[in-house]
Order: sequence, then structure tokens, then C-alpha cells
Amino acid sequence: MVSKNKSNEIKITRIYDAPLKVVWEAWTDTKQVAKWWGPRGFTLTTHSKDLRVGGTWNYTMHGPDGTNYPNITKYYEVETYKKLVYDHGGNADQPPLFRVTVMFSQLNDKTKMDMTMTFSSPEVAAESRKFIKAAGGNATWDRLAEYVEKEKSNKDIFVINRTFGVPIKTMFKLWTDPKHFSQWLPPTGMQMQFLEADIRPGGKTKYVMTGENIKMYGRAEYLKIESPNLIVYTQQFCDEKDNISRHPFAPLWPETLLTTVTLKEESLNETLVTVTWEVYGHCSPEELAEFVKAKAGMTIGWTGSFDKLDDYLEKNI
Repeated sequence: MVSKNKSNEIKITRIYDAPLKVVWEAWTDTKQVAKWWGPRGFTLTTHSKDLRVGGTWNYTMHGPDGTNYPNITKYYEVETYKKLVYDHGGNADQPPLFRVTVMFSQLNDKTKMDMTMTFSSPEVAAESRKFIKAAGGNATWDRLAEYVEKEKSNKDIFVINRTFGVPIKTMFKLWTDPKHFSQWLPPTGMQMQFLEADIRPGGKTKYVMTGENIKMYGRAEYLKIESPNLIVYTQQFCDEKDNISRHPFAPLWPETLLTTVTLKEESLNETLVTVTWEVYGHCSPEELAEFVKAKAGMTIGWTGSFDKLDDYLEKNI
């Protein structure tokens, strides 16, 4: 979740499908944090880490374009399995950008992460929101979800989250009413038309997406729908006659994906949307590798759809 509790704060909440100890160690062990920290495409080198009050974490983030981003984090509070408070974004040449407070709590066999980023002023917070969105910074917490799932089950998944300023029942309708769904789901620059639409458990849809010199058919089968919190469906590319086909620009793309959409009420007028993709059914090692390699592109695609959903909400809801 990203919301505005106080004007100079950004808050993020995530629920991870892993025990508290696993999530804490993913945060604090340098070998593990290197596998998920930062936006997609970034890598991490830790130079030193002293996880205690007054200690520092000295590391460099490496951008996909080769740019290096040195960071020196200073810890102010460290409560094992419970709390971290530290400064972020500072280095030898600049002061920290903001103060971070992260709370960890056990929810049955899952872990809740509550993060607050506190800035010097509302204006700085507003600019940082824009920067984080543009840089894909919130993908860091999606990558953590993917990492702990891989550690737990050896399953490769893709996760993306976004908070929208509408009640959960409205958001559920936007995912299950073809009239709304088709207006925002297709990638940027494309339109979507349902040829068949039976969105219910056991129901199926068939659709066509069109753009400049592009025409793609697809189909979905709904496995589970629990109003207003859960939608699960499989999806495949197909041809005009409903025969299974492959992605027109990625022949190694897996034949079938399982999409799980989870909706969580953050307030009366805010809903957190979590989309999880995973390969479904038979998949060759080469196809799985293609899926894993394409996560940055998946983020771009879903971000474009979510941006369209934001615009659609502003104009129509």
C-alpha cells in the first residue's frame, strides 16, 4: 500500500506468505538482501553491515544502465523480529533523504510489514512519491514477496501491488464487469474487446486486443471468485478459432499462466490490489527461464494497465 497518513509520510504495508523469521532474515542477511533489494533490474553490493543501534550498512546499488548509487544507512533502533529504524539515501557526499521505520508482525503463518518513510516536509514527500513511482521503487517489496516464495517452495512467481482510491466493492466490480475490465486492462496503446464474457467460477472469456498492426486473441478460465477479495483465473493466447497459440513476439512464453488477484481494504476508500502470476501446468525449463527473465517487462506492462485504471477511475467512477 502507498497512502498519505500524514503529508510528510509515505506508508507501505505488505503481507508476505512466509514466517516472520524468514522475512526478517531476508531483510537482515546480506547474502539474502542482495537477491531482492531495489527496483527491478538493480543489483546490490554490500561493503559492510553492522546491524545494531549506531551501526551502519554501507552498500552500493547498481542500476541497469550501469549507474552506481552509494548508500550509507545508519540504524537507530533494532529490535530482532520486530522493528528497524534507520536513515536512507545518505552517503559520504549527501545527508539522508528520509527516516524509515519498519514494523514486522506475525499473522498466523504469514508476516505483516508496516513501513513508514518520514520526510523533512510535505513538499519533499510529494516529490519523493513521484520519484519512487517513476523509478519503480515499490517493486522492491514485490521482489521480496517473490524471493520468500522461491525460498519456501522453489516456485518462481511474479508479484505487483498498487493501491487505488476506491472502495473494495468498486474495485472488485472493475475486475469482474467486462464493461469496465476491458477499458483499462490492455497494454498501453492497445484496445480490448470481449468476444465471450462469463466471469464466474467455472466461466470462461475470450477476447481480442488490437493496436497498430497488432491483433492478439486470448482466453481465460475462472477457477475461483470470492467477492470482494479474490479472483483466480488461467489465461492463454489463442487464435481466432480458439486454438491455443503462443505469444506473437515471445515463442518461448509459457502456454498457460495462473493469475491471482487479491483485493484488501486499506480504508473505506482505498483498496490494495495484489496481482500474482505463475506458470500453470506443463512448462519446459526454457519457458520457465523466459518467464523469469521477463519480470521487468511484466512490471512495465502491469504498470501501464494500472496507470490506465487510475485515469479510468478519475474520469468514470
